[in-house]
Amino acid sequence: MTVTQFDHGYWYATELKDFAKKLGIPSSSKLRKDELERAIRIFLRTGAIVKTPTRNLSAATKRDVDLGLHLDLPVVGYINNAETKHFLDLEAQKLAPGLKRRSGARYRLNRWREAQILKGVHVTYGDLVKEYVRLNQSTEPFARVPHGRYINFMSDFLGAQTGAAKEQAIKAWSKLKSMDVPKTYAAWVKARSRKR
Repeated sequence: MTVTQFDHGYWYATELKDFAKKLGIPSSSKLRKDELERAIRIFLRTGAIVKTPTRNLSAATKRDVDLGLHLDLPVVGYINNAETKHFLDLEAQKLAPGLKRRSGARYRLNRWREAQILKGVHVTYGDLVKEYVRLNQSTEPFARVPHGRYINFMSDFLGAQTGAAKEQAIKAWSKLKSMDVPKTYAAWVKARSRKR
């Protein structure tokens, strides 16, 4: 498989983990989708297996939610479940009443949390709530997610297609996934114009 063939395909995380494992990429079952894609691309380009990120973000034997979430609780056994999300939303509303949740804020909060822990910074749930409020209140556009093909496609489609409904974007995405082109809005537009 070439890098182009890989990039023209759409891969679910489970498929990427299986592929990475067959290639011999270490800790493939613990890597995020973007990390798997990066490691696979490097292997396809160079034949080399790169050192993958090592982190022990979930090493705790007890989940924080089982201890009872509160602002002073250190983030040790973080679980990204409904209870944790509800806690963050509830506490964020206390800090900033009427706060509207911004698309992409939770993803960026999780990356921020991981980065802090990897740097050895002691993070509490109070710190998470403050960062969550900051992310939701920020008026700066979020940087594009480098591996977020679906997210970026949806954003581009809805931004370019005046009056388009989310259902239309999802339908277009479904077609794009099966096409032998990059998984971008620009590639979708180009492929459609060739058919006409």
